[in-house]
Amino acid sequence: MADRVTKLASQRAVVIFGASNCFMCHAVKTLFTELGVSWTVHELDKDPRGKDVERALVGMVGRSPPMPAVFIGGRLVGTTDQVMTLHVGGQLVPLLRQAGALWL
Repeated sequence: MADRVTKLASQRAVVIFGASNCFMCHAVKTLFTELGVSWTVHELDKDPRGKDVERALVGMVGRSPPMPAVFIGGRLVGTTDQVMTLHVGGQLVPLLRQAGALWL
């Protein structure tokens, strides 16, 4: 299942694995939208194989629940904490540019 996660995560510059009712997932999506980034989301609660994907993400992220799990440029960045730390530290925008998710 980790292979499926890796494949899905590499299909777009910014990929978020989350759940439709997850507030922190919404916060991350809002941040990316405000930055002008196009993202795609895989809502695991709406995916028939979502529980399997979630278990694979727990192993990758190192916590349960693993959502939101954010991938930029096909690489796991982490959850909301890591994304916000990168943003506050001025490292998120350069990472998004490098992945081709942001042009400005």
